[in-house]
Amino acid sequence: MAKILVYNNDTNRIETYYRGESEAMPYNTNRTLLVKEFRGSSKSPTLWTSKRAMQSWNSQRYIFGQPIPVGFAFKRPWEGGHAGQSQHYAGVAFDVGQTWTNAKRAQLRNSAENSGLWNYVEPVSISPTWVHFDKRAIRSACTSGGYPLVKNGSIGMYTLIAQDDLNTLGYPTGGLDGIFGSRTTESVKRYQTSRGLAADGIIGCNTWRSLQENVVGTGRTSTTID
Repeated sequence: MAKILVYNNDTNRIETYYRGESEAMPYNTNRTLLVKEFRGSSKSPTLWTSKRAMQSWNSQRYIFGQPIPVGFAFKRPWEGGHAGQSQHYAGVAFDVGQTWTNAKRAQLRNSAENSGLWNYVEPVSISPTWVHFDKRAIRSACTSGGYPLVKNGSIGMYTLIAQDDLNTLGYPTGGLDGIFGSRTTESVKRYQTSRGLAADGIIGCNTWRSLQENVVGTGRTSTTID
């Protein structure tokens, strides 16, 4: 049984669901994306995503009109497997079609590009043996495609990443709820001070880089929270 946190973009709230591995993801229609498919190789008991990412998947699947095999979707930062500010850690990215021919992948890539559903569709030059599309935040705090600035009052998947990073690195946020409150702010300040960063409690370009460089692929620690 997986605990699934979903950021509802319409209400600006985090919703919690409990689903079996063979059940459909929250907001998924017609069982086109099961929990075990979204999970992929992640061993985490807790997963997260956004309502809009699930709705984009539903529409992409409808437009394409046939099953789309998912190779990778979700990972927590400490599990690693992806680049530092990967959208897989936010639960809004899909790497699909690994078992297909190049021609069929090209068909799906064209469909995704023309659909207008995704904020990013990776070019074939970067991922020739799979198709990547994601519903990332439009504005990034640092490099193109990176995470957005988050601070006190922020709610969503990127706050979940920040809390997961901080907890795993030994700066407890009091939980993993996707809500950037006073406890998370203080944890950010303590982390920033320890790394020689400006201790403003805001996770912008430099703090995101530092957090992700220090946590990605390190594995679960005694202070990791689910």
